[in-house]
Amino acid sequence: MSISVSKQERYIAIRNVTILSVIANSLLTIVKITFGFIGNSHALIADGIHSFSSLAVDAMVLLAAKYSIVLPDARHPYGHGRYETLVTLAAGLLLIVMAIGLFSDAYEQLIGKQPPSEPANIVLIIAFAAIIIKEAIYHYTVYIANQVHSPMLVANAWHHRSDALSSSIVFISVLGYMAGYLWVDAVGTIIIASMIAYVGFEECLPAINKLIDTSINRNKRGKIKRIVESIDGVYSMQMLRTRKMGINILVDMHIVVAPRISISEAHQITEIVRDRLLDEMEEIVDVLIHVKPENAITNLDLPQRSKVISRLQTQSIDAVEKIEKVTLHYLDGKLSLDIDLPLNIIQDNSQAQLISKQFANFAINEPDIQTVNVYYHGTVYGSPKIFQVNELREFIQEKIL
Repeated sequence: MSISVSKQERYIAIRNVTILSVIANSLLTIVKITFGFIGNSHALIADGIHSFSSLAVDAMVLLAAKYSIVLPDARHPYGHGRYETLVTLAAGLLLIVMAIGLFSDAYEQLIGKQPPSEPANIVLIIAFAAIIIKEAIYHYTVYIANQVHSPMLVANAWHHRSDALSSSIVFISVLGYMAGYLWVDAVGTIIIASMIAYVGFEECLPAINKLIDTSINRNKRGKIKRIVESIDGVYSMQMLRTRKMGINILVDMHIVVAPRISISEAHQITEIVRDRLLDEMEEIVDVLIHVKPENAITNLDLPQRSKVISRLQTQSIDAVEKIEKVTLHYLDGKLSLDIDLPLNIIQDNSQAQLISKQFANFAINEPDIQTVNVYYHGTVYGSPKIFQVNELREFIQEKIL
């Protein structure tokens, strides 16, 4: 079962298992090539070169593990997680290249262009020991990879298994030669080369999908939708876009909210959405949210605030100079205004109706503006104050008297 680990713990785990791999590959490379010459085995020499290629992969893994945890900066605002993806792709491609090389050698043996040489018995011992060591390192690396969720380590683990398989070819070829079946080496090589190529493609395709920003799977997208739409204030979620950055997930979305809530309430809702996603899905590291009012229909031809205010100021309405706040609502492809006025500018209901009518006439003569709603508020020390019900009654009673 996987455990939750920090980026630093993850790097340390990858580093430690890779250092173990470097030590094993270094020793096996030296031993295989040395005893390949001593034991007159071209296959063991090639197997030693195979082990040396694993050393190159180990170096890439260490490099990627180190730089993938580097914090975001000005040039890399989303972090450096794709170092790991690039190494996974490189490791997969190297597996494919190795498979092609093994297949080519096997084909030349089958058609007689590369006659087998007589290997010494020591080659059997070296090949068997290499199989045990590399298979053990493969299982340990896969175990660590699952613990820290590292596709890069999985790809490197398969390099260990491919090394064990190539050592198996050496072992089988020696036994086949001793039994007089010289074709066993070539046929076994072709089978194993096909297996290695398949694993290489299996590693390359997910890495390529990450590099071209392929979305996460349907189940995870569904989980995101359920979390977001369960939050109070969110009517629905739209235009969900996701992509992978190494093992991390980046999310973009639109959420639909009530059409006339304040900016601060909308911001509060988006922060709750973001916090909930980061808390419940640890792979998600960043969420970008665009807020849309319900039934929003964009009309870019509608005037912006400066034009609306300019038009209001040209009107022969006495209350224009007393306006405390104008709120613009762009809804259903139309514009409506909420105008806040101080309550103390009106003497009675008839005056309030007259002002409202003047603003209504303004809206009639402005094709861009659908409605104007006028609201009256108490003013204390120059700051808007909404009257409580009892205060409003007292104010009206004073005006009547």
